[in-house]
Amino acid sequence: MPRSRRLAVLAGAVALTAVLAGCSTTVHLEPAADANNPACANVSVLLPESVGGLDRVFTDAQATGAWGDPTVVLRCGVEPPAPSALVCTTLGGVDWLVLDQEEDRQRLVTFGRDPAIEVTIRRGEQIDFQAIVDKISASIQSGLQPATGQCTDRVEFPAG
Repeated sequence: MPRSRRLAVLAGAVALTAVLAGCSTTVHLEPAADANNPACANVSVLLPESVGGLDRVFTDAQATGAWGDPTVVLRCGVEPPAPSALVCTTLGGVDWLVLDQEEDRQRLVTFGRDPAIEVTIRRGEQIDFQAIVDKISASIQSGLQPATGQCTDRVEFPAG
């Protein structure tokens, strides 16, 4: 193959790679402290392709998932919470502590699971928080470690 043709093919391949890379968005996330826990790998492979009408997007951190731009973020391997007076609810067969509401987001963390999983949902959009967490819970439940504790005073999920 003539040199000029090889260069043209190489340039075309580089251009195609750049175009394809531009089509996929990767969200930068910080992994949780215990993200390399093998139990997080079990959860990661079970994450749903969509939640609440939001499609899954690629992330660059181990044991994470994101949906939307990202509107919903999941991190496996966060510190398991101690018993708490926070709202505790069961969605999709998984107990979740509803952490104190923040202005721009709502966070939940699994209760009685080690490693724990944190889900953060951005506020300000028409989102069914309960449906999103219920879908994630139902999807990952089979990959979770057995519960070592449970909510003793379950409440309905607070309106978002």
